[in-house]
Amino acid sequence: MNSASDSSFAADSYAAINGRRVSLEALWHKGSCLATFFRAQGVKEDQAVAILMRNDLAFLECTIAISILGAYAVPLNWHLTGPEIDYILRDSAAVMLVSHADLYRPIASSIPDSILRVVARTPEEISGPYNIAADQCEVPPGVMDLEQAAETSEPLLDRSKVGSRNSILYTSGTTGRPKGVRKLPLPAEEMRKNALVSQQWFDLKPGVRTVMAGPMYHSAPNTYTRQVVNSGGSITLMPRFDAEQLLAIIARDRITHLHLVPTMMVRLLRLPDEVKKRYDLSSLQFVVHGAAACSTETKKAFIDWWGPVIHEYYGATETGMVTRSSTQEWLERPGTLGKAWPGRSIRIYSEDGEVLGPNQVGEIYVGLQGVPNFTYHNAEEQRLEIDRDGMVTNGDVGYLDEDGYLFLVDRKKDIVISGGVNIYPAEIECALIEHPGVADCAVIGIPDEEFGEKLLAFVKPSAGKQPSQIDISTFLRGKLAGLKVPKDYVFLDELPRDDSGKLMKRKLRDPYWAGRSRMI
Repeated sequence: MNSASDSSFAADSYAAINGRRVSLEALWHKGSCLATFFRAQGVKEDQAVAILMRNDLAFLECTIAISILGAYAVPLNWHLTGPEIDYILRDSAAVMLVSHADLYRPIASSIPDSILRVVARTPEEISGPYNIAADQCEVPPGVMDLEQAAETSEPLLDRSKVGSRNSILYTSGTTGRPKGVRKLPLPAEEMRKNALVSQQWFDLKPGVRTVMAGPMYHSAPNTYTRQVVNSGGSITLMPRFDAEQLLAIIARDRITHLHLVPTMMVRLLRLPDEVKKRYDLSSLQFVVHGAAACSTETKKAFIDWWGPVIHEYYGATETGMVTRSSTQEWLERPGTLGKAWPGRSIRIYSEDGEVLGPNQVGEIYVGLQGVPNFTYHNAEEQRLEIDRDGMVTNGDVGYLDEDGYLFLVDRKKDIVISGGVNIYPAEIECALIEHPGVADCAVIGIPDEEFGEKLLAFVKPSAGKQPSQIDISTFLRGKLAGLKVPKDYVFLDELPRDDSGKLMKRKLRDPYWAGRSRMI
């Protein structure tokens, strides 16, 4: 978090969840009390504290406490199983786990004995939306109670370590064991400058009001939320995303800034027109989206609805934010993710390591100056594998136009090579989601004896719709070349997405490739 004292926050800045609201000053005070408690339990600078919580004020308070101590917060995806959580706890060398009560109970036996356990009561603001039984929400006997710890501790006033460490954020593990991205410390002045750049990136400043609708265990929502609090803005946490509820909060609280992912945008657009017209969204000043590909039709429809306040970014857990495009830039160059910001640079490389020119598709590499470098915790060799000429890649494929604007094509590991031709599923998915009978979709490559790979589409039908394979294929042929139109479809009630909206393609792909290997 930042190095400001509690009293530096405006009196009207707040954090809230489902009607429960506290001032940022009170939030920092409680975080400072928890810092005293954590230190008394033995947490030291540079150590790791894991957080297993849904979006809640307690999540923010714990993050503040960990930052004050100069330690690393390790947010955990609460969808993970006990063994998966055990792996991250051991890999990160976490000395403490802080958890909501209902999330702690199923995985208690998987937690290493060496790790201190602190449990918070699951509040009604969370238990209601998730239909959690009351008895599962109480702190179990024999473990430390987070609320009691805060109430019985004095605030830690030494803030010299605040901001010296970032979180260790674990990747989704779509290609194997998740990797912990650990940002390396910068000198205090460089950290302060970097924080200011991040706030400028999202247009954050005192007085902004925002809603966090994505899960804070995920990289972008975690970073955005921290920067809102750092800048002295106000934030309302949604326990889980609901399209109409988000509109209601925007209208009620006169929200000015927002972070979205394309899945949320699609769900908002599909609300009935009478629902959309019910809410006043005129307070919105700066809405930013990223984390996944957004179709041009979805983006244009959103701009038509919300106006020229829509911005898009490109980045990764490893690199942070790299580019940003305004509404005007996007309308001039539909599909662009913007140009590299100061301190960032972009090159496109061929598979042979050749630097490619404008409009040539290849792997995207990013250079970072003046921002925290990173390593993969306990996996430095994997960090070296993604390095080329001092630049790093996360496996995305795209190109730069003549003016240096970036366009994303797909993920390298998702490319389907059929008959020697590269096919980009992201392009197909962007077209497929525009079908009125398709609520969600994914396209993968599966083994084919003749062509090596062939396309398979997974489709979640829209409510009350039953689109046929022929209907969808006909629709796609009006938008795509024939070789890009899947011939095989699987209809599902739900696709495997995490709370951030990120599609977990490995769960779809693995059964088809069991015992076989892909080139990518």
